[in-house]
Amino acid sequence: MTPPAEPRVTVLVITHNRRRELLHTLDRLAELPERPPVVVVDNGSTDGTAQAVAHRHPEVTLLRPGGNLGAVGRNLGARHVTTPYIAFCDDDTWWEPGSLRRAVDLLDAHPEVATVTARIVVEPAGHEDPIVEELRGSPLPRPAGLPGPALGSFLAGASVLRAEPFRRAGGFSPRLWLGGEEELLAADLMAAGWWLVFDEEMLLHHRPSTLRDPSRRRADGIRNTLWFTWLRRTPRSALRRTAALLGSVPRDLTTARALARAAAGVPWVLRERRPLPAEVDHRLTLLEEAQRTSKARRYIG
Repeated sequence: MTPPAEPRVTVLVITHNRRRELLHTLDRLAELPERPPVVVVDNGSTDGTAQAVAHRHPEVTLLRPGGNLGAVGRNLGARHVTTPYIAFCDDDTWWEPGSLRRAVDLLDAHPEVATVTARIVVEPAGHEDPIVEELRGSPLPRPAGLPGPALGSFLAGASVLRAEPFRRAGGFSPRLWLGGEEELLAADLMAAGWWLVFDEEMLLHHRPSTLRDPSRRRADGIRNTLWFTWLRRTPRSALRRTAALLGSVPRDLTTARALARAAAGVPWVLRERRPLPAEVDHRLTLLEEAQRTSKARRYIG
């Protein structure tokens, strides 16, 4: 007998020119016992992605904005979600059977939690992603009753979120496009009183695509880290984190371009600056101190 579909969560995937990887992910999602609805935002692919999805997975809600929106594609997809929870998924990641039901049960039971991030296993080797140990060992104080370690951010390709707080916070910033884009949204959720947690029992598989531009991702990550720091951190924390970043990044052309792009954004950053409450800023400082020697990626994609 086919189990009933899980009515509380929708899987949302953004993609760009990764037809093969996306089809594999959709095949795996279609096998989930939760049978969640799936929304795919095709960010301007030119490799036949949309046509392939429509042919092989006609049950998927396919959105085609006509260009590459980056992370903002998730904002578009969220407008078509009617369930209370959204499970983000990249085109090269997929959820383990049972993990989505565990996530929504956890969120139902803990109304103070906005996001739950899963344990990540890298395929095909099946080893744990290095960032998991960092999530598991988060140094943030954990209030009584919180269902897992408290986090200062989340991984957009491996997390389940409450839909309404996501929308009220404005979703992902169009300014940041893609690359560490979670940090700004996470900070705004924390400032609004929400908790972000890691759950050991939820599992997500990641088979990293070879179709990526590592130089651009690094440049965008540096720029976005600086913009977030200048937008939300207190003056003292912003100075400290800026100095730490400048002292740790490679001295090469990619970094130079990233710094130039970050500097070009200073006028709008100053106009839109809104420092975090001191308590949230302190949490982020604790994380930065713990992450200083970490080799883990800040995001997956």
